[in-house]
Amino acid sequence: KLESMANSIVELRQEYDAFDDPAPLCGITDTANAGRKCTIEFTVPKDMEPPVLVHYEVQGFYQNQRTYVNSRDDAQLLGATEQTRLGMEACEPLDKLGNITLNPCGLIANTLFNDVFTLTTDGDSPPPVDADGVPLAMIEEGIAWQSDLEFKFRQPDGFRFAQCGSCDDANCTCDSDEWSCDDWGPYKDRDGNCFLYYYPNTETTRYLYQTYPMIVSPIEGVMNEHFIVWMRTAALPSFRKLYGWFDQRIVAGTKLTFDLEANWVVTSFRGRKALIISNNNVFGGRNEALGQYFIIIGVICLVF
Repeated sequence: KLESMANSIVELRQEYDAFDDPAPLCGITDTANAGRKCTIEFTVPKDMEPPVLVHYEVQGFYQNQRTYVNSRDDAQLLGATEQTRLGMEACEPLDKLGNITLNPCGLIANTLFNDVFTLTTDGDSPPPVDADGVPLAMIEEGIAWQSDLEFKFRQPDGFRFAQCGSCDDANCTCDSDEWSCDDWGPYKDRDGNCFLYYYPNTETTRYLYQTYPMIVSPIEGVMNEHFIVWMRTAALPSFRKLYGWFDQRIVAGTKLTFDLEANWVVTSFRGRKALIISNNNVFGGRNEALGQYFIIIGVICLVF
């Protein structure tokens, strides 16, 4: 029964960069933030019931190393703009860049996985649809633990933002001292809405949205769920982290095409990275050995 349940799970995996692959699908060698554009395609072999999960997989990256795990300032992540000596020591050597304070500081925050995956909905082919003919949409909210969102992360004390009535509005400008977005201009989201925002101490502080603009918006900051997922460190050097999900039934034969922007280097630590599409059951993801483990344990119990 367990084996049949495991076989009912669909898992599609495409590795796109690896340190020992001479011709990777989307390799960037040692060029960080390369912004290389590539395409990854999957054809669904059989119907997939929701939720259909989108993970990225990293191999060979030791998030469980003690120094790495401790390299964070939890008070800073909860909004503090002044660091204690203990917080600064925990984040070294990534507490400052010259005279500029990193907010957030530390190894975890400043090695954020910043490859970008986008489901392709334009081009010559019609957009992929679900079983009811509704266009598929990858959801990137609801991927972080709710407890992390509520109790572990806050925007910096003093942060504020306001939505413009229109991006063309004469008042939608960062020229006023009330806003700190003068160098970047008003933020425009995917829906075409524009926002003004204020961060404290911008002359002496580098914020997350400035380090990772391809992933984090200035309105979200440390509340960005991709960032929060990354901050929950993995126990093993090979791991998967949730990037998004589909709350729609995907029928067999559907072609899923993802636009990929490759930025995160793996050659420096002899690693690999892949994109994975899968569904699950009550036991989690695909695990063909689970049934065998139960049989072995059962036999051991009978013998002893």
